[in-house]
Amino acid sequence: MYKVYLKPGKEESLKRFHPWIFSGAIARFDGEPEEGEVVEVYTSKKEFIAEGHFQIGSIAIRVLSFKQEPINHDFWKRKLEIAYDMRRSIGIATNPTNDTYRLVHGEGDNLPGLVIDIYAKTAVMQAHSAGMHVDRMAIAEALSEVMEGKIENIYYKSETTLPFKADLFPENGFLKGGSSDNIAREYGLKFHVDWLKGQKTGFFVDQRENRALLERYSKDRSVLNMFCYTGGFSFYAMRGGAKQVHSVDSSAKAIDLTNKNVELNFPGDPRHEAYAEDAFKYLDRMGDQYDLIILDPPAFAKHKDALRNALQGYRKLNAKAFEKIKPGGILFTFSCSQVVTKDNFRTAVFTAAATSGRSVRILHQLTQPADHPVNIYHPEGEYLKGLVLYVE
Repeated sequence: MYKVYLKPGKEESLKRFHPWIFSGAIARFDGEPEEGEVVEVYTSKKEFIAEGHFQIGSIAIRVLSFKQEPINHDFWKRKLEIAYDMRRSIGIATNPTNDTYRLVHGEGDNLPGLVIDIYAKTAVMQAHSAGMHVDRMAIAEALSEVMEGKIENIYYKSETTLPFKADLFPENGFLKGGSSDNIAREYGLKFHVDWLKGQKTGFFVDQRENRALLERYSKDRSVLNMFCYTGGFSFYAMRGGAKQVHSVDSSAKAIDLTNKNVELNFPGDPRHEAYAEDAFKYLDRMGDQYDLIILDPPAFAKHKDALRNALQGYRKLNAKAFEKIKPGGILFTFSCSQVVTKDNFRTAVFTAAATSGRSVRILHQLTQPADHPVNIYHPEGEYLKGLVLYVE
């Protein structure tokens, strides 16, 4: 392996097991590693401290191990076994009503840059670093062994997630199998997963527990699912006994898939209607017909430079909901922007509530589910924030 030497004092975060090494912490390289290669990291006193994937950019090294060991088949298999054992031990990977979950959540599973979601018999693998892309075949081979008998297909979907400057020329496609069966189950509900063209790995797995919570509040309510994507919250609301459910998304393709998913679970049910329309335009023109509203927008800020505009967007969006929701209504509101902290988001929603002049109470404070664990040494991994609010 190539060796990397840090500047004096820059090993402190690694002593606290943080998995990132920034480019500004590096004093020199011993050799010229290619992007995606594994390098050994040494302190300024030439003491080994970590090894990980090298990549050009702000985050120069993503740590795979804090001890010297070969990054080979046995390494990947052991890491994947640990991830799977955790999901089994907490009942997520063995729930008979649910075959949809996240098997690997990047830094949360000590595999920074790697995401693997399970949809029935298909694993969708996504690389967010050059190193995970370079090692994709070794990871897929280890995954096949760990999940033998449980999955039949491995689909690689990283064209839009890898650093564009790395010249990696990624291509989406099957690394194993090739089945076109894309129906999976979440707590007994069925849905189509569009891993070929859809966002993320094809479905927003991270909202599973929050959708289940919504079901408990849906009985006899008129529900608006804004930014519905493929309708996850909508069919939980219908199963919960909602009297009316409207799904809205700016993407016509998302609305088509929402309608297909509703038809899978509630064929011919007249309670559901879907609209391909801009969220803010819909909120402007709608009346006060809803007493349960879900706001689950895409990330308004993907980097710190966009934070100010993102917070303005959250204030504007939530202010519209507070203005229109019926008295006694319930608002589920979320942010999935990693750079937006819990305090940032809560302040934005507080400001929107204060502007409306309505009495608002917090019923729940939500986050990502247990199969999206947060590494205690990497608090940046806590990205999903949500509030459930009662509006008088």
